[in-house]
Amino acid sequence: MSDAPITYASAGVDVEAGDKAVELMKASVRRATRPEVVGGLGGFAGMFDASAIARMTRPILATSTDGVGTKVAIAQALDVHDTIGFDLVGMVVDDIVVCGAEPLFMTDYIATGKVVPERIAAIVGGIARACEEAGVALVGGETAEHPGLLEPDEYDVAGAATGVVEYAAVLGPQRVADGDVVVALASSGLHSNGYSLVRRVVESAGWALDRHVDDFGRTLGEELLEPTRIYTKPLLEIIGDDGVDVHALSHVTGGGLAANLARVLPHGTFARVDRTTWTPPAVFRTVQDLGRVPQADIERTLNQGIGFVAVLPEAHADRAIELSEARGIRAWRLGEVATEERAQADGLVTPDAEVVRGAKGVDGGAVQVVGQHPRA
Repeated sequence: MSDAPITYASAGVDVEAGDKAVELMKASVRRATRPEVVGGLGGFAGMFDASAIARMTRPILATSTDGVGTKVAIAQALDVHDTIGFDLVGMVVDDIVVCGAEPLFMTDYIATGKVVPERIAAIVGGIARACEEAGVALVGGETAEHPGLLEPDEYDVAGAATGVVEYAAVLGPQRVADGDVVVALASSGLHSNGYSLVRRVVESAGWALDRHVDDFGRTLGEELLEPTRIYTKPLLEIIGDDGVDVHALSHVTGGGLAANLARVLPHGTFARVDRTTWTPPAVFRTVQDLGRVPQADIERTLNQGIGFVAVLPEAHADRAIELSEARGIRAWRLGEVATEERAQADGLVTPDAEVVRGAKGVDGGAVQVVGQHPRA
C-alpha cells in the first residue's frame, strides 16, 4: 500500500477543471434568460420571479424532465458536442407545450467521467442556444465528475423545465371532438429517439460515421447529429391565434406517431392517419432498408418525419398550417378523428390494419395508420 496522501484530484475529480468549465459557459448562459430571472450563475438554486403567475385566475404549473438517450454516443464518437444540448432542451420544453403551457425556466445535469472544460462548455452552449430559441430561461445546472463509473470521454445529460398555463386553457383529451382533424408538423430528422435501433443498424451494415451519403447530402454522422426541432414558440403562437382553437397536441417521441397521438385522445374516439399524405425523409428510409426493419417496428421507434401533431376543428386547420409554415415548419393535414361508433359506421376503420389504443399507461383513444407512403 502506498504511503502517498490521497486527494480528491488523485481520486479522479478535478475541481479546478469544473470551475474553468463554469467560466467558459457564462457568456452562453447569460443569453438564455428572461426578465423574471433573479440572481445569476453559481448560486445553489436558480430563482425566478413568479409574481406574474399570481395574477392568473387559476395557474397550473407543468413540469417535464428528459434526456437525450444514446444519441450522446454519436456525439462522443465524432467529438462534436455543441448540438446535444439543443436536443435536450427540445425533448423537455416541447413536452410542456403539449398541455398548452408556456415553459418558463430550465435546469440541466451533466454527468461525465472527466470534466474537460471545453467539452462541458460546448454542451451547455447548445443548451443555452436552444433555451434562447424557446424563450426559456436557463436558471441553473450541475456538472458531476464520476471517475470509475464513466470513462473519461463518456457523459450523459438530463434536464428539467417548468411552465404555466391557465386551467381554463389546458389542452388535452377533454377538448377533442368528433370531426376534428389531425395536423402534422414536420420533424427536423430523427430528433432524439430510437438511436439504439439506429446505431445497431449502422453497426450491422458496417457504415462509418464519416461516410458521405448522397441521399443526405452530407455524412452519416452529420445527419445523425441533426438537432431536435424546438416547437415551443411556433406552437404557442398557434395556440394563441384568434383563428385557431387547438384541442390537443402530441409530441411524437418514444413510441412513435400512433402511440403518442392515442395518449391525447379521449377513450371512445378513433383517429385515422393516412401515410399517403407524406414521404418520410431519406434518413428514415435508409435506416429501414439498411436494417430490413419491419414497418410496424420502425413506426413504433422513429418519428418518421413528424415531430408534433395538433388536433383541432376542421375549419381551423388551414390557419394552423399557415402559421406553422410561416415559422419554417412544414405542416399538413394528416388524418381525422371520429367516435369509434361513427368510424365503424362510416367505414373509416381498415380491416386487418393494427389499431393502437392508448399508451404509457393512458387509457386513451384508438389510432390506425393506413395507406402507403409515396416514394420521393
